[in-house]
Amino acid sequence: MNQPAKSTDPVFVMPVRRDLRFNLPVERATDWHGQGSQVSHFFNALSLLFPAGERFFMDSVRNYRDRIDDPVLKKQVLGFIGQEAMHTREHVEYNDLMQAHRLPARTIDRRVWKVTGWMKKVLPHSVQLAHTVAAEHYTAMLANWLLTEPSALAGSHEGYKQMWQWHALEETEHKAVSFDVWNAVMKPGPKRYLIRIGVYLLTTMTFWPNVFLIHSQLIRWDRTSDKSVRGLWRVVGLLYGPRRGLFPKIAREWLSFLRPGFHPWDYDNRHHLARVDGIVAATQARAALTLPPIELDSAEPA
Repeated sequence: MNQPAKSTDPVFVMPVRRDLRFNLPVERATDWHGQGSQVSHFFNALSLLFPAGERFFMDSVRNYRDRIDDPVLKKQVLGFIGQEAMHTREHVEYNDLMQAHRLPARTIDRRVWKVTGWMKKVLPHSVQLAHTVAAEHYTAMLANWLLTEPSALAGSHEGYKQMWQWHALEETEHKAVSFDVWNAVMKPGPKRYLIRIGVYLLTTMTFWPNVFLIHSQLIRWDRTSDKSVRGLWRVVGLLYGPRRGLFPKIAREWLSFLRPGFHPWDYDNRHHLARVDGIVAATQARAALTLPPIELDSAEPA
């Protein structure tokens, strides 16, 4: 069975909390993607799932923090929680931009919070953690697609593009943390495997229908949205295109999770993490340009 990553293992990545702010113009919130508003709303639908979802992920890992003995994994958990907290903050602000366009962002957000709240009340902690492991594999697959397929964000507004790339990079950076916690705290054996796989299949059956439902709601409520067949076809191409589409690209990774000996770093894509510094530098440079001027005392010395 897989063991938590150690600093001497071939793959060792320590998640780092980065407090970044992005240039997200409110007027572009419904049409920021290079392929138009319908594709923009696909990503916007994902964003609406993140605040409640990522809080659920943090809490499910916190439930087991006291049972982790490995000091390296403990530190990785702190980094994981720190990153997810920053993602939550940024997506709350992002989602508020949709609300400013009179889209039902807060209504959808409340609905998602109710679902995750119900899950916390009725599901055992082990199943909550298994759900986080499954969802983190989904975010890792989506992240890898965004980072490897240039067309995924081509032509998009730079601020929104940077935010999604930052999120994808940090999802890659911490993609194994919840999985390593799972292996550290759950007793090895068939039960551990069956719970992991069962929850993964259930996540698959519920995740995409909810994304597509929210996507359709955003398009319907957005009076300025492109509702043409051409716009819909762009979404279909983004998701199902045989060469560059999301689903063909992640199919092998999706199946790999079913292997008893699977580990997220079987797909070693950490080379993408070298791009983080560029995004950090770009956001810091923009912040420096937008700082208010320093007011100097104009009084003459006595």
